[in-house]
Amino acid sequence: MPLFSLRRNGARLTPELDDGELGKLVKMLRDSSAWGTIGAAELGAARVGGLLKRSPGDWDRRAHRVSVLARVLSDSHLPADWATREPNNVDALVLHAWAQLVRGRKQGGLGDAAAVLEACHRAAELNQHDPTPWVVLLGAYRLERYPRKDVFALWQEVLSRDRWHREAHLSMLEFLSPDEGGSHMHVLEFIDALRAQMPANAPCAAVELTAHVMQYHTVLDRGGMEALLARNHWSQPAVSQALDRAYDTWRKPGFFHHAAALADLNLLAYALITANRKQEATQVFRLLNGRVAHWPWRRDGDPVAEFRRWQERLGV
Repeated sequence: MPLFSLRRNGARLTPELDDGELGKLVKMLRDSSAWGTIGAAELGAARVGGLLKRSPGDWDRRAHRVSVLARVLSDSHLPADWATREPNNVDALVLHAWAQLVRGRKQGGLGDAAAVLEACHRAAELNQHDPTPWVVLLGAYRLERYPRKDVFALWQEVLSRDRWHREAHLSMLEFLSPDEGGSHMHVLEFIDALRAQMPANAPCAAVELTAHVMQYHTVLDRGGMEALLARNHWSQPAVSQALDRAYDTWRKPGFFHHAAALADLNLLAYALITANRKQEATQVFRLLNGRVAHWPWRRDGDPVAEFRRWQERLGV
């Protein structure tokens, strides 16, 4: 599945979401074969470094940009070569570590865990305010099944730097799920504690709805009669109320300011569709204007095809 923007009857994958500068850079990086020479690789690294230096202190947008670039470059030598050439460059170290994490998730483990951890710790030393190296460490510790107390220690390091970090909260949500040795009760406790303190428009506002979609997928995966009745998941009072809150607030102009707002609207559109709330889903699809996030549409096949199928059924 290509990660880059694809148009198909008006719908297209947009990993950059609404970040125009990132989108232009992603297009430039599409041809990975162009980075085989030293000069080309250095040019690519310079372009990446230039983008990551913009919006200093905006940790939310920084995480979005690094995560997208890491996925785009996970099979490229560019991040590793850049980090080797500039071992004291925070951007190079973080991108290299995150790209290795992306590759490790595909392969079921990090190829060189020690090197990834070293890169993260070095980046953290070079910029003690940046939560990004700690977010990558959090993912690496989860992937390598480090002790729970160590994972929670990293979680506190992130929170001390960015209280409502979107990527970190989603990472902890997965860590607390049954798939990683947690439980549904752990997830509910996490969501309850978060909702009691979090501003409604925080970057991590979609964590609650994400948890409900994950639970819905769990029911589907069980198959049989449970899967046939999976839609009933959305009629549970707590779940229905969470969906109501998201629909009533997320669509408001200017309500969200974080970099992944379009991804959260994709999540909302998907949840409304699976809850059979088609009239409300239509309104969200219109806001998206064909801009497709990879998840959660990929659960049912090609994300663009699934998105487009519902566009047509809703007449958007």
